[in-house]
Amino acid sequence: MKNIHSIQNELFLKEKSLLIIKSMQDYNQNDEYYEYPRFKSFQSGLYDEKFEPIFSLIDYKIKEFKNGYHLDGNDAYLIVKLPKERYFGASYLILKNNLSFASVYEKVLAILVSIIILVFILSLIFLQTFAKPFKKLNKTLDNFIKDSMHEINTPLSIISVNIDLYNRKHEPNKYMQRMKAATKVLSNIYNDMDYLIKHERLIYEKEELNLSAFLQERIEYFSEVALMKNIIINSDIKPDSSIYINAKQLQRVVDNTISNAIKYSYENSEIDISLYMEENKYHLSFKDHGVGIEKVDKIFSRYYRENTDKGGFGIGLNIVKSIIDQLSIELIINSTPKKGSEFLYIFPSSFNK
Repeated sequence: MKNIHSIQNELFLKEKSLLIIKSMQDYNQNDEYYEYPRFKSFQSGLYDEKFEPIFSLIDYKIKEFKNGYHLDGNDAYLIVKLPKERYFGASYLILKNNLSFASVYEKVLAILVSIIILVFILSLIFLQTFAKPFKKLNKTLDNFIKDSMHEINTPLSIISVNIDLYNRKHEPNKYMQRMKAATKVLSNIYNDMDYLIKHERLIYEKEELNLSAFLQERIEYFSEVALMKNIIINSDIKPDSSIYINAKQLQRVVDNTISNAIKYSYENSEIDISLYMEENKYHLSFKDHGVGIEKVDKIFSRYYRENTDKGGFGIGLNIVKSIIDQLSIELIINSTPKKGSEFLYIFPSSFNK
């Protein structure tokens, strides 16, 4: 690029030298004075036979006095031989210019920026055109899921209510217990999907909540589900414990943890749930005796299921993770494969009543 720029500079100096010579040729002797042409882009001067300046604007020390184009670093100059006894007695015209690549770099940069902007605009247009059918499909699927959730909720509620009414009039039997437990499993899945759809649009405000009573109620709710595998849920809950938290968010954390404990526990085993205060913080522990967890770091990934035989969609613990991260609740997991797992939630002291 430097060679091309040098050639361009040489042609530029030659062109300007011709303009200076022509202006001196057109000089009228009757004029009172002659205004020496000046150009901001370069310096020039008139010299005699011994290269002594007659008039010069050049502030550069000429190193080589020979006709032609000369290059010295970033300095370039052109020496033009003039006819004798003309042009105010000058024998040489010298034009000097500084080789600067700034203009070249500016043009290259401008071209690159223009290309980048053009590519970016074309990419946006292409992506919007390409993504349009997928957006339409996603919107259709989203509406389908919302409509399906609405349609599922009504019959699920009817089934649950009618089972309760039947149990009041008749002796409880194992078939009704299984149906009741199944509806509770479906209800928990429904609540997870409902939370997943709505959580970004809703504001979950904190409220004063009796944590002890809340936990006892959720344990009672899942007791029928646990009985399907002959699992006993033991509880050791600090009485009259109150915290400030959103009930729906807490329910998703508790329900999913209990549901997973039941799902991955061995039959005829036990689940231990305890609530206690330590260092002015509530500690909520869920301990099961089951298959355990092999890859603890992956269980919170959406749709991940370590054991596909157990069913589910793999969204429960993902929801739990999003809630505890939002509320700054610490979670410690201790798990041993084929022996069981413990989920320990530590609530910030700011949650205390």
